[in-house]
Amino acid sequence: MKKFLRIVLTGVVALVALVLAGLLTTTIVNTAASAAEATRIEEYGQRVEVDGKRMNVSVTGEGDQTIVLLPGFGTGSPVLDFSPLVGELSSSYRVVVVEPFGYGLSDQTDVPRTTENIVSEIHEAVAGLGIDRYVLMGHSIAGIYALDYVERFRDEVTAFVGIDSSVPDQPGMDAALPVDALRAAKALGITRVVTALSGDPYSDPPYDQHTREQLGMISLRNTSSATSSDEMSRIAANFRAAKGKTFPADLPVLLFAQRDNPTVAGWLPLHEEQAASVDRGEVVPLDADHYLHHTKSREIAADVDRFLATPGVG
Repeated sequence: MKKFLRIVLTGVVALVALVLAGLLTTTIVNTAASAAEATRIEEYGQRVEVDGKRMNVSVTGEGDQTIVLLPGFGTGSPVLDFSPLVGELSSSYRVVVVEPFGYGLSDQTDVPRTTENIVSEIHEAVAGLGIDRYVLMGHSIAGIYALDYVERFRDEVTAFVGIDSSVPDQPGMDAALPVDALRAAKALGITRVVTALSGDPYSDPPYDQHTREQLGMISLRNTSSATSSDEMSRIAANFRAAKGKTFPADLPVLLFAQRDNPTVAGWLPLHEEQAASVDRGEVVPLDADHYLHHTKSREIAADVDRFLATPGVG
């Protein structure tokens, strides 16, 4: 029996040593790769001073109407991620992509990532560009932030366009998220390994090889950063704060939504309900994944043109 236990103990020690050696290796590789990638990330957009820090924005096109684009949670580089959609919209509109703190090339911040703070910072960036009248357009969690944004700055926003945008009553948003575990995984280099094994999320034709490389490096840098982690830790609270909120009845609302969402029950009906709460609301179902603009930018732009050309809209 003692011999058996000794063999088991030796095996366990060897296994632990192997795991620790593996983690040491991934940590060293990740540290070296991150340092090398930092020198390869290319500048784009322009910086606007917000709360004493620098927020990155991109302004494209010269149309009479302005569209302000906001990203979904965790989008590494909103400017590059939205580039297919901006390409479609910028021939008719001035398009402003905002990279909130912790996103893209914007600074990090230690200001709590509450909806109120995020909205205040985005508005300060938009105001810093001298823009005071615009269509607000957002992906995913931007739909939650937009409710607060429009409530506070209704006189500036002419319409809201959602790209598979979150809604206050969607199920499953009260769950605690493993923020600390994800931060540890990044520090240990596990996130880099998992990302490499998961395949390229930007393999679709609109993104060329160079853009995909930049997206990958910026995403790895920003994933589980202090700012991003704080926002993740407050997702449930931000959804609770939005509970029961609706857009003003006189605000035109156009919602693009997945026709079949495999993870959220009643996704399309939830958006139809939100659209029905305003005088001019419309839902356009699309057959695509959550990042509709990766593959449906042309269709989105065409419907935006049609919707904003409707009398009394835009």
